[in-house]
Amino acid sequence: MSICIVAFHNPGDIVECLAALEELDHRDFEVVVCENGDASAYQALRQVAPSELSGGQPVQLVHAPTNPGYAGGVNRCIAASRDADAWWVLNPDARPDPGALTALLDRLTMGDVDAVGGCLYYPSGLIQAAGGRWRPRLARVESLGRDRPVDQPIERHAIESRMTFIHGAAMLVSARFVDVAGPMREDYFLYCEEVEWCVRAVKAGLRLGFAPDARILHAQGSTTGSADDIRKRPRLPIYMDERNKLLLVRDSSRADLLTALPAAILLLVLRYAPKGAWAQLRYGLQGILAALRNERGKPRSMGKAA
Repeated sequence: MSICIVAFHNPGDIVECLAALEELDHRDFEVVVCENGDASAYQALRQVAPSELSGGQPVQLVHAPTNPGYAGGVNRCIAASRDADAWWVLNPDARPDPGALTALLDRLTMGDVDAVGGCLYYPSGLIQAAGGRWRPRLARVESLGRDRPVDQPIERHAIESRMTFIHGAAMLVSARFVDVAGPMREDYFLYCEEVEWCVRAVKAGLRLGFAPDARILHAQGSTTGSADDIRKRPRLPIYMDERNKLLLVRDSSRADLLTALPAAILLLVLRYAPKGAWAQLRYGLQGILAALRNERGKPRSMGKAA
């Protein structure tokens, strides 16, 4: 199997993530890292990333200098390890517990699911997500199990009966999943691409599973700044999140736009206006307008070199 990591000017995160992978109980894997930054970013990564881990697992570096986005980076990692029987898509700011991969593979090999997620948790010890639920009529994603203590038992069937997607920070997908669903959509560029991937997969008859013992520490937003104080959050994560949620409605359940559009605007106002985050509210409205214009791919504001 192959572990896929997408980097963007963050060699320190990659080094820490690789160090966590060296502690995994399951040892039979390779690692592919795709650097989406420019030549200097790729060179910086090459200087600090080992060619193999301490357990002998090979580490392959791939460069995508045009920055095809998160989905594009994942697709290039998969293409570089196409003979693998499964891929673990992992954020560079993710630090899996030693038993995480074993738990994910154990659930996958039960044979009744095609992709598996685990428990993402914050440094505080609270769960960020134990699976996700997409609500197209509201253009809203929900994180199941959120804010529960990660060491508190969580029942697998309770999550699997509700989940409709696996968070992209740590998702294990089988070869069948990739063969049937196809690659991630690169026109989303950043955010919601894993939701769309799972929605598309489920429509094609594939099934999603949950491994409660697969625990992954997630320092959310270390690359995009999305974990900042709400009035300090930068434009990119807000703009892309709002744009892509509506694009997903447009792509998968177009009739739901009648309720999704006003719901998206209302939820955006309720989130930012009471806290005086007027710039962030404006970023979100810009993303909504971009979705109505069916704008896709890299935002023009990032420029050609980004």
